[in-house]
Amino acid sequence: MGYATRRKQHTALYEIACEQSGVFTAKQAVEAGFDARNHPYHVKAGYWEKAHRGIYRLVQFPIEPSMQYAVWSLWSCNREGKLQGVYSHETALNIYDLSDLDPPKLHMTVPPSFRRGAAIPEVLVLHRGTLRSEEWREGAGYRVTTPVRTLSDVLSSDTVSEEFIYQMVREGLSRGMYPKHELARYGITKQVRRYS
Repeated sequence: MGYATRRKQHTALYEIACEQSGVFTAKQAVEAGFDARNHPYHVKAGYWEKAHRGIYRLVQFPIEPSMQYAVWSLWSCNREGKLQGVYSHETALNIYDLSDLDPPKLHMTVPPSFRRGAAIPEVLVLHRGTLRSEEWREGAGYRVTTPVRTLSDVLSSDTVSEEFIYQMVREGLSRGMYPKHELARYGITKQVRRYS
């Protein structure tokens, strides 16, 4: 294999990793031109680091908080490589910095039909539900529910203490994150008034 071909492969993989906080799947590496049989070599040589089964990090990328979101988001991909999970509930609160709540696990909403052959990693809490495309936003290699959808999920889940609900409502309102028409669409206007 020539230098130009190797350079093209590395560039393609780098561009993929750039969009995903420095991480990528084995499938994406193959699509970029890396032979699946050589993946262990790249780890051993110190170019890649294994983040989870079938998920790697380019070592040249710094480890950032968003990397964990990208890793588990890639874990949720279906066979076609499409993301299935969307961060929601307490984790979405954390991503938006709407409260001081720091959940020990990552909350993710997945489709009702979501299935994985292996056990669900202990770091994840899965919520099953159907999300419309307008109910989530793109992050760096992950998706997160919109602020109003997050608020609606937290209010209906009854797992977050009132002090954090007061905080998330007031913080979101002060930052203009909860448009009135969206609150009305989710039927949570009265509840928001109660905590504001």
